[in-house]
Amino acid sequence: MNPLADQYEKQFKACVILPGKKAVVQKAAARILANRARYEALAQTFTRLPWWVVGILHSLECNGRFDQHLHNGDPLTARTVNVPAGHPKKGKAPFTWEASARDAIITDGLDLVTDWSPGSALIALELYNGPGYRRRGVPSPYLWSFTDQYKAGKYTADGKYDPKAISQQAGCAALMKLLLPS
Repeated sequence: MNPLADQYEKQFKACVILPGKKAVVQKAAARILANRARYEALAQTFTRLPWWVVGILHSLECNGRFDQHLHNGDPLTARTVNVPAGHPKKGKAPFTWEASARDAIITDGLDLVTDWSPGSALIALELYNGPGYRRRGVPSPYLWSFTDQYKAGKYTADGKYDPKAISQQAGCAALMKLLLPS
């Protein structure tokens, strides 16, 4: 395992969902579980991709909506406009959620990940969103929001960082705590 995966693994094992946010995380996890069959069907088109990765990305990028691109939450009625713009590269709009999600997974190389242990999964999920927080030395809210590992600091738009902004959605680690077998 690499040192960052080791660090994230330790943080994941130690992190605690904030008591005041537990109900929100439970609701998001329940929505993911309600769509598990759809996530499993998509994940099975790849060799090693776990269904819960698809579900967590769908929660974070689209708030669980199936009318948005998994890439970034843009509407499926056209190619993506926000980063990454112009996806899916193939096909015609309107896109199905599954076709767009496959493109997002391949574009970000998640289909090539072979280690989905918690530490390595958190690295892959962080890279999906972008490593900007790590470069700043700030815990990524994409990973750690609603856990004791995150306090503040958030990109409020592509390339616009606000050290005082606080994420209002459950991060990957909080969701993983409820979705992964213990």
